[in-house]
This record gives sequence, structure tokens and C-alpha cells, in this order.
Amino acid sequence: MEVNNSIIHVILTGGVGSRLWPLSRKSQPKQYLEIFEGKSLFEMTVDRNSHLANKVMVVGNVDNYHLSGKVMDKTQTSYINIVEATPRNTAAAIAFAAFASDTEDILIVTPSDHIIDKMDNYNEAINEAIVKAQDGYIVTFGIIPTKPETGYGYIESKGDKVISFREKPNETTAKEFIARGNFLWNSGMFCFKAGVLLDELKQFQPDVYEKSKLVWESSNEGFLDLNLSLEIPSISIDYAVMERSKKIKVVPASFTWSDLGSFESVYEYLVSKGHPIDKNGNMVIGCEYHTTFLGLTNTIFVHTSTANLILHKESSQDVKDVYNELEKQNSELLN
Repeated sequence: MEVNNSIIHVILTGGVGSRLWPLSRKSQPKQYLEIFEGKSLFEMTVDRNSHLANKVMVVGNVDNYHLSGKVMDKTQTSYINIVEATPRNTAAAIAFAAFASDTEDILIVTPSDHIIDKMDNYNEAINEAIVKAQDGYIVTFGIIPTKPETGYGYIESKGDKVISFREKPNETTAKEFIARGNFLWNSGMFCFKAGVLLDELKQFQPDVYEKSKLVWESSNEGFLDLNLSLEIPSISIDYAVMERSKKIKVVPASFTWSDLGSFESVYEYLVSKGHPIDKNGNMVIGCEYHTTFLGLTNTIFVHTSTANLILHKESSQDVKDVYNELEKQNSELLN
């Protein structure tokens, strides 16, 4: 299959990973923590796509672009740098990447903080998506679910057609989705021609299109202007384009996928890689000292130099409440 233009891997690096505090901080968000076999999630993302694309673009922000730069140096990857002055959600972030590309370039957009296994299935899904993108479709990747997960959005599908996008469900609804059998996890990964995405954005969300275009045109070596950026409505790509366009296709994929958005998913991943737990399922992260758990089951002890977190694995989703509380107090512990 001849592709005349570039295939560009666009890495979105926003997000602080508030549900992984205190490991994840503003100065060291979760995608840069080297706790996964000596590599960070960001580095694994760069490696994973290096053979699938011939250019790399990193959309970061003023707080994290130097951290991305270190990873790109470590992996000796040349890249196009886009540095947002302020977070404006995914519609704008993806628009900047599309404006920085030729209209016929095919973009593979991925977050920087996901874990993926079963690489043969992954490569197959990407190649299938590229073929559909060549035909002018905007492709989203739907993961065939392994359990009724409440932490992910879902895509209701029929073959490669999208019937609807669904918000994160409650337990009952998630079980119903799994039982119905045609619901996929929404992975937040996309593939499309730059021009096609921009045309759809212009049609459905002209304000985001126009204001992102202005910001891009006034950018200086990839650095974006703060005051102009603040004019851009903060809207997700799902809401701006995916849920409205008639050009959407889904590739149902069976690679192993997790957004590692909570300590429960980090726990499951680390267990699968042989990280020790005691006989009652208790785990220590980040601490070399001998630690004993008495009368506790499925407890995670997270140690950092300035803060510890002790939680029940089942309470993983509540960590963001702790983070929000510290944010209200303007706490140093978030930095």
C-alpha cells in the first residue's frame, strides 16, 4: 500500500493523572514516571509506534514539554514540538497537530500514558485504521472489553459502524453493555487525514477551528500564545467531532489496553509483570523498606519522599477527591 504523504504519530501529553497522586505530580505526571520496567509510559508510547509512522509530533504544554524532550533525546527520536500555553482540551490539541501537517498526511493520535500489550493485534488494528483513513474516514479504536469497567467510555458498534458513544457507565449499565456484546471501550486513539479532521471540525465546531487556526498561525517554533489560546473553547474531540460527524468508523481491536488511570489498574498491571504482593493481596509501590500488612487485604501502600497514600484497591477512583482537596488548599504536595 503506497502512502504518498507522511504517517505521523501524534502524542498527546496533557493530563496530570490526579488519581495516581502522590506518585503523579504536576512536576512529574504519570506518563513520565519510570516505574514500568525502567521505562515511562511516554517512552513506551514512542517505542510502540516508531515503526508505524515516519514522523512524530508531541503536543505538550509549558509545564511538561521539557520532560517530553528528555524522553525524545533518550530514544533519539526527532519530533515536531507543539507547546500549548494553557490546556484547551483535546479538540484544540488535535487541531494544532492537524494544522501542523499537510492535508493528506495521516495522523495516528494516541495519549502518552496508556499500556498496550499483544503488539501483533495492535499493529494489525493500526494498519486497518490507516486503510480506512486513506478512504477519508475518521477512525476511532474500540477495545473489545474484558470486564464491565466503569472507568471508561463506550462505543456502541455494528461491524465498523458507530451507533453511539456512551459516557462512563455505572456498574449496572456496564454489565448490560457487556451482556449486549456490541459495546467497545473508547480508547481515546484516532486515525485520520489531517484535512478530513479539520473539515469536520470546521463544520461542527467552527469557533474551535477558527481560534485554533489563529493560535497556530501566530505560533513561534511550536510555542503557542497564551492570550490567543484562552479564546479557544475547551471542548473534547469526542464532543466536537466524533459524536457528530458522519465520517466515523471504528476498528474493534483485541490488543490488551489500559489507561492506567487508577491504582487498581496499576496494581493489576504490576501483578501481571511479577511485582510482589503478600498472601492477602497487599502491595507496596515506591518503598524499599520491609513492610508488613496486618489484618488488611487488597491494600496498596504508595510511598514517595514527601507523601504516602494507603488505600484499599477498591477505593482507587476516590484518589482524585484527595487531589482536589489538596488543590483547594493550594498544597505544595501537588507539585
